[in-house]
Amino acid sequence: MGIYDIGIIGGGTAGMTAAIYGQRAGKQTILLEGTTFGGQITSSPNVENYPGIASVSGSEFSMNLMDQAVKLGAQTIMEQVTGIREEADYKVIVTTEKEYECKSIILATGVTHRHLGVPGEERLTGAGVSYCATCDGMFFRGREVAVVGGGSTAVYLIHRRDEFRGEDQIVKRLQEKENVEFILNTTVQEICGEQMVESLRVLNKVTGEESELAVSGIFVAVGQIAQNEKFADVVQLDEGGFIVAGEDCKTSEAGIYAAGDCRTKEVRQLTTAAADGAVAALAACKYIADVVEK
Repeated sequence: MGIYDIGIIGGGTAGMTAAIYGQRAGKQTILLEGTTFGGQITSSPNVENYPGIASVSGSEFSMNLMDQAVKLGAQTIMEQVTGIREEADYKVIVTTEKEYECKSIILATGVTHRHLGVPGEERLTGAGVSYCATCDGMFFRGREVAVVGGGSTAVYLIHRRDEFRGEDQIVKRLQEKENVEFILNTTVQEICGEQMVESLRVLNKVTGEESELAVSGIFVAVGQIAQNEKFADVVQLDEGGFIVAGEDCKTSEAGIYAAGDCRTKEVRQLTTAAADGAVAALAACKYIADVVEK
């Protein structure tokens, strides 16, 4: 095909919703994804916070979105995007395989898990170190584990501060459980073990005391990071690497929009990702009509 109307980078909820709205508006969209279509929600066994759907697995939710987009005519490509290039009359999405000319672009690159950056973490990833408790929790049933982080994702619960950022309801439920111990003002210094995780070396920031915690697994839940460095020469990023864009999803570059967790925003949820996808797609359609094809 020649020039696509909307090029969408990222095949998560925001990207697939953008493809659906773009196709329904009569535009030809192309959806490029470098790893797995569906995004992070595919690893969730049960989604219960999406309006109108009482309960659904993350993988089923994603497959339904994908099926809807493809049936409407969206083209899906499994290639790693390496950058964007501006031409006089169009924009070019560059991948490791080829280039795609587009009238507008939607960045829906999502986020990835932040690592602790301590000795033993990379070596024991997959051997007791996990970044998804919902994915791997079942493998540690009945065993001693640690969750590091103070958000809603997080047994020993290790947190570097003395209070939590997570939802109050979740914190209260955890406090009521007999098998959950809170270890506050503490950081992990090292993950120990030969073939599998055997223990953690932790530091109490208040007393300065180091101790060892015997565990079989550690779930790291210390936040998420954006992966937008490859677009830094095209759109403005904030200090955290997120694309600067408001609720209108407009970036610093005309004709390029940001949707979902990759943009600057307060709430990163499934519903807000879908909302961004719709807003960005309709904004791209307006840009094409008002600027490109005027």
